[in-house]
Amino acid sequence: MTTTAADAPRTRAAARTALAAARRPADLFPADDSDAARTYRRLARLLHPDTAPAAERPYAEAEFTRLGALWRQRTAAAHPTLTTRRRTYTLGATTATGDLAVLRAATYEQDGTRHDALLKIPRTAGDNDLLEREAQALNRLARHGERRHRGYAPRLLESFRHRAPDTGIERRVNALVPLAGFHSLAEVHAAYPDGLDPRDAAWMWRRLLVALGWAHRAGRVHGAVFPEHLLIHPELHGLVLVDWCYSTPLGDRVPALVERHRDAYPPEVTGRCPATEATDIHLASRTLAAVMGERAPQPMRAFLRGCTLRAQARRPHDAWRLLGELDQLLDDLYGPRTFRPFTMPARHP
Repeated sequence: MTTTAADAPRTRAAARTALAAARRPADLFPADDSDAARTYRRLARLLHPDTAPAAERPYAEAEFTRLGALWRQRTAAAHPTLTTRRRTYTLGATTATGDLAVLRAATYEQDGTRHDALLKIPRTAGDNDLLEREAQALNRLARHGERRHRGYAPRLLESFRHRAPDTGIERRVNALVPLAGFHSLAEVHAAYPDGLDPRDAAWMWRRLLVALGWAHRAGRVHGAVFPEHLLIHPELHGLVLVDWCYSTPLGDRVPALVERHRDAYPPEVTGRCPATEATDIHLASRTLAAVMGERAPQPMRAFLRGCTLRAQARRPHDAWRLLGELDQLLDDLYGPRTFRPFTMPARHP
């Protein structure tokens, strides 16, 4: 039978009986957080030592201490924390589950203010090395990438190891600054299943090439430029390239594949050969082609084919130069650039 705050004891005697019978927090507090808090406040009023007869005062203090201990256990179980040398994160809800990791909302206190964070926790400890790769890539981009383009990648608060107290399994956790108002390109594709207007895809494409050019100049290949790893902000026309777990230094091999996208990789990745700037350009072009679908005009399709040739040496390697060529193509197709408002369709109930 499920208990609620309405079932809580209403007299001091009943509260003492309930506390004496409780062996764990669930024996005393309801499952619902709000009901549990109301039950705790009621029990605390009934069992506070100041309300006890003088003869019961020594027992009342012990009972009140035990009530507090059970409540702390209940709170800790409902809102677990991860503590590092720099911060203590209070975990919230799971916001997304990806191929490698779970994303958990979190908060931490700093300088007397509560801040939001996003904790990226690998689903298995076997992927700790990929989370570490992401941290290394984000740190390199922050230190060596041009400052004006830093918004094209998430901001890393810190990366740390956490050992689960119940299992003893140690995982690498990346704490990130959360992003608000963004949608993945996978969501955009789902919202426009018949294909995105190429004029809308154009600003996403341009910003993606800027992001890639910025990363390549800092010496990194992203290695997984897929729709779920591209976040766009409709109103601000912003773009962030996320999930750097598959990244690698220029000239090294991409460390792992997103298996469901195996057919989208260029031959150098599936063949375990070194990746270059052309690897990311191939992946980005496949992604934009998929989002536009049949709506892409013929000149644009020809442009994309040139970016996805099998031979890596024949593909473009300079994202900045490619951006200039794309701008010329867009000017030929649509004339001078103008701002086009972009919206995501309202979600159905």
